[in-house]
Amino acid sequence: MVRWRDTKQGKAPKEKKKKSKQQRKDELTFASNIEKAKAFLTDTFMIMMPVMYIVIYIYFGNLKTVGEHKLLSWTIILGIVGVVVTLFYTLKGQTPGLKAYELKLIDIQTKQKPSFILSFLRYIFFTINFFTLGGLLYGLFRKDKRGIHDLLSGTAIVKDIEQ
Repeated sequence: MVRWRDTKQGKAPKEKKKKSKQQRKDELTFASNIEKAKAFLTDTFMIMMPVMYIVIYIYFGNLKTVGEHKLLSWTIILGIVGVVVTLFYTLKGQTPGLKAYELKLIDIQTKQKPSFILSFLRYIFFTINFFTLGGLLYGLFRKDKRGIHDLLSGTAIVKDIEQ
């Protein structure tokens, strides 16, 4: 309850203006690092594990052969996963992991789904940063939580308010 003397002296709390649905839609709410990590782990098991199984047991025949051809097997696995993830990003703006945590990938300029080229570049930069760790740690110190792979490709993972 606001008292008259508080209002007269200017101490009364000011009413907060409610944002319309359109204003909330126009604002970007960047995903936290925890949400992105959970989505990444989900994608690893939903996309990468079936591809690894197919490459190991159907293409190479057994695990021993994969051990003899490690570079070739990882190149095939990461190549197939790259195509699948790039298609998910381009067509839906989400992978299954991002969808599970109500996140989506956008082109930071247009605020829409990224093009095939941007999606592919983001996957390449993410893969390089994942193995070097430097680009991933960079996102921990930024306010918008974007890693180097997002900055180089012009993308961002944001909360999907349409769902």
